[in-house]
Amino acid sequence: MFTSTGSSGLYKAPVSKSLLLIPSALSVLLTLVFQHYQKFFAYNLQAVREEFQIWRFICGRTVCLDLKDTFCSSLLIYNFRIFERRYGSRKFTSFILGSWVLSALFDLLLVQVFQHAFGITVKRLPSGFLGPLFALYVPFYCSIPRIQVTQVLGQLPITNKTLVYIVGLQLLTSSSYMWILGMSGLVSGLFYHSNLLNVQVLCVPSRVAKIFSGTVEPLFSSAEPTSEAREGMGATIDIQRQQRMELIDQQIMLSQFAQMRRQRQQQGRVINWSRFFAPLRPRHNMDLPNNHQGEQEAPSAEASEEQVTRLMEMGFSRVAVLEALRASNNDINVATNFLLQH
Repeated sequence: MFTSTGSSGLYKAPVSKSLLLIPSALSVLLTLVFQHYQKFFAYNLQAVREEFQIWRFICGRTVCLDLKDTFCSSLLIYNFRIFERRYGSRKFTSFILGSWVLSALFDLLLVQVFQHAFGITVKRLPSGFLGPLFALYVPFYCSIPRIQVTQVLGQLPITNKTLVYIVGLQLLTSSSYMWILGMSGLVSGLFYHSNLLNVQVLCVPSRVAKIFSGTVEPLFSSAEPTSEAREGMGATIDIQRQQRMELIDQQIMLSQFAQMRRQRQQQGRVINWSRFFAPLRPRHNMDLPNNHQGEQEAPSAEASEEQVTRLMEMGFSRVAVLEALRASNNDINVATNFLLQH
């Protein structure tokens, strides 16, 4: 329930893996071994403003000095790795870099506003790589579909995104001034995601990306997960066999869907989905002769308006939603995968 989409592990997510390992290792070392060096990683705004110590600004916004914050941050980084897989390492790093710079500016601005409004001087803020994590909640809210998993007490829905929000809420309430970092992170994420004031110019240059791709990326690359890990475990051999068949069907559907989307873009016409998606038809009809198969198949039920509305709320057009639902026999999970991956 924690991961929203994609396979487990850190495959095709080297930047996420580096952000997960390096700050966490430094945080553990500073907390347990090198405690006398913690002062160099404190997010001391007073020293930054009065003595212009930029190095404190960088160190204080990189490593957490509280292990609870380190644990929550690691969970969020692991979950948000889906954006690196979807958009690529360069675009993901550009978002991290841009939101880090913007959230730093908003930190200073919010502290000044808080001081003038309430007369309270904030000298220190919680340390750690927190601004970009809160910023990633903006694309997480806008781009990741919300699929209900179960209900609590018959009323409260539990979705695939619930635990991620709970971890963020735990992080937000871990200290008294964490709300400043949370607000600045969300605002910076909104600015960068929407490209307000053309802030997406804060990106990683292509030459720098190529250099790091050839030098640093191999150090943090991960092996592709095996097919057994993706299939899951079944209680019996029959269940495992059914899971494999469903996985094969889904892979076939994804490849056919991608091919048809390319044909549609080239030809500019509506596609007859039913003649391409044979694996989606009822299995008992697959054994019938070809000349009688069309007569034996029952017409597929129309997609419910609730399913159409839920997918349209994710930002997809009604035409694309109807086509995806028709191709997946109104399976909203498979239709969501189609729309997200293509």
